[in-house]
Parts: sequence; structure tokens; C-alpha cells
Amino acid sequence: MDILFVIDRIELKYFEFNNLVTNFWLIRELLFENNNVCITTIDNLGLNSGVAYTNCYEAYEKNGNIFYDKALIKKNINDFSLVMFRPDPPVDLDYINATYIFDFVDRDKTLILNDPKAIRNFNEKMHTVKFLDLMPENIVTSSKADIIEFLKVHDEIVLKPLNACFGSGVMTLKKGDKNTAVIINTMTKNQTQLIMVQKYIPKARFGDKRVMFLGDEVLDVCVQKLPSNDDFKFNEHCDSNIVKAELTSSEKEKFLPVARELNALGLPLVGLDVIDEKIIEINVTSPCYFIKEVNGHFNTNLEKKITEFILSSSCAKI
Repeated sequence: MDILFVIDRIELKYFEFNNLVTNFWLIRELLFENNNVCITTIDNLGLNSGVAYTNCYEAYEKNGNIFYDKALIKKNINDFSLVMFRPDPPVDLDYINATYIFDFVDRDKTLILNDPKAIRNFNEKMHTVKFLDLMPENIVTSSKADIIEFLKVHDEIVLKPLNACFGSGVMTLKKGDKNTAVIINTMTKNQTQLIMVQKYIPKARFGDKRVMFLGDEVLDVCVQKLPSNDDFKFNEHCDSNIVKAELTSSEKEKFLPVARELNALGLPLVGLDVIDEKIIEINVTSPCYFIKEVNGHFNTNLEKKITEFILSSSCAKI
């Protein structure tokens, strides 16, 4: 099968197998299975008289590592049976513009995972409110007065930029903090930018659980992401702060309808961040499946399960 991976620029710069990077696991497994894999980045996408194309590189595997031929080749995107659209956030204007390119791709010929239009329409923080009963109390606002009122009710809150990633810009705020006004003004750019504000969950100090979806399935394997140093959020991927976790039957029952709804929207590859059975964030752009850690903790081959799913999805589509 001919497959195109749209990856992050930093992944292209350091393109070799790295067991912390989900894309590299998937690319290597697909190459092991004798698929033809090309790689590109969002700045190498384009339109020519309404035809979507990419300037891309051909990937190959050697002795368990992955490489790419440095000769750039131009291909119509409809020449690929499957496109894995997995550049990292932030979902900025360049990212949004890249998703528009795929509006010109014949979806009867090419399957795109996750659907760029669905990614464009689904903010990873704001759209968690679609599942309000599974979230901590929250508001989305740029109003200082609204945030202060929310803080009075909940004593401690978390403020999040809507389009950042990897915990960037996320802050906590306690009632009575003398810097309350400064923090709110900084986060909202003086009340001109919407942010997500959530009630702080005390168990956040123990980290958050990554729950993973494949289509309609909630995977039985999951990991706990521990906070880095004295921070309350996970922002450093290393062996010491990714530990084995248990997905309870209650969690699986709660999250199964979420998986089904997102899959129906064109978002089959999803990672939830969960604290105390509450959804904190829904990752749909390029969710990390923590394959190295899951394989080690659960004695499995998660990369094979994922590639079997995406290949079967493509075959069913075509």
C-alpha cells in the first residue's frame, strides 16, 4: 500500500527511529510489512489547479532503523491509498491552512487519518465540553470578571490556552493569590483571547492517565503520566515519569460512547487525558500512544495493533 505520513518538522529534521515517537513506531512497522511510505510536512503541501500534491521523501528501513531518501519527489496526494495526518500542535494558521489542502482530495480514493476537517473543527480543549458530564466544571472566556467569579466558587482553578500543546502556558490559580489580575490578564492577553478555565482536581498532583482509542474501541492498556519535578503537569517524556496504569471498568464504560462519537466524526485515533475519571483534554491532532511504555508494561506490540487498524480501515474504505 502507498502511504503518506504528514509529520512534524522537528521529526523530519531528526528522522531516525526513536522509541519515544509514535510516528516512528508506526512508520517502521508499516515498512516492516512491505508498504511504501513517504513522509512530508505541512509546508510541503500544495495545490496545482485544484489538485492536491506534496513534495515528499521516500522512507525506508534498514537494520531496524528508519531513514529517508534525500531526493524530494512530487506526488499527487490521491496517488496514496492512505494519508496519516499527524503534525503536532499548535493548531495555528499554518496548520489550519494545511487542512484545507485535503478538502481537494478525493476521499473515495484516499483515506486520511485523522480527518483534517474534523481536526480543524475540534479544538482539543474547548470541545471537551461536548462531554460535559465527564469533565470538571469549566468555562471558556476571556473575561476577567467571569474568571474571578469562577475562582470564588472553586477556590483553585486551572487556566489553559486553547491552542497550545505539551502543557505550554497552563497555570493554576488559587483564591486570594495577590497576582490574580496579572495572571488573568497575561493568560487572556488583556481580555482579548479566549481560554479554558477548569476547576482544579486535587489528584492532578499524581499526574494524568492516558486513555487511548482505536476507532470505536477503548484500549485496555493505558499509562499514567507523572508531573515533572515540582510542576503539576506532565511535560517531559522519559522512563521515570511514565508508569503502568489500570483502566477501570467504570472508565471504559464511561469513555466508550466518547470513542464512538469521535470515530463517527472522522477521529478514530485519539488520546484522552484523564484525572479521577474526568476528561481533562481530548488529543486528536497527533496523539501519543506511548508505545514503548505500553509494550514494556503490558508485554504487547501496540504498534502492530495500530497499523493493522489503519490498514484495515483503508482497505474497507477503498
